[in-house]
Amino acid sequence: MNCIIATTQKHFYDQVIIRSDVFLIEQHVPIEEEIDILDCYATQFIAYDNNLPIGAARFRIVDNLGKVERVCVIKPYRKSGVGKLIMNTIEAYAENQNINKLVLNAQLSAVPFYETLGYKKHGKTFLDANIEHIAMSKDIKSHP
Repeated sequence: MNCIIATTQKHFYDQVIIRSDVFLIEQHVPIEEEIDILDCYATQFIAYDNNLPIGAARFRIVDNLGKVERVCVIKPYRKSGVGKLIMNTIEAYAENQNINKLVLNAQLSAVPFYETLGYKKHGKTFLDANIEHIAMSKDIKSHP
């Protein structure tokens, strides 16, 4: 398994398919909430098992913070290390961009996963796409 930055049309197509399977079909997120203009400004990540797309996420720099969004893994690959692979890849990318803090809004069901990676909860729960979320963050080391 590997996780890469989407750079080709196929990569972008693959990450849209993964996100659509997880968010639109499985979680019933309305398309207008899942696909937005921010995709144009984000760095897209896609995870593969050989040539099979299995996970995706996007990353943006917002107010000098790295914002991790749309992290998803297809059902057969959950709990197999794909999410950790994606997050480790994003963290390494963020470090190379001299970002020292990552933030994300986690679905409550995913909080234990993010906590194992060192993320801490902040604030109160809120609804996003009719799914309960909570803000989380993690300090990462930047290169000198």
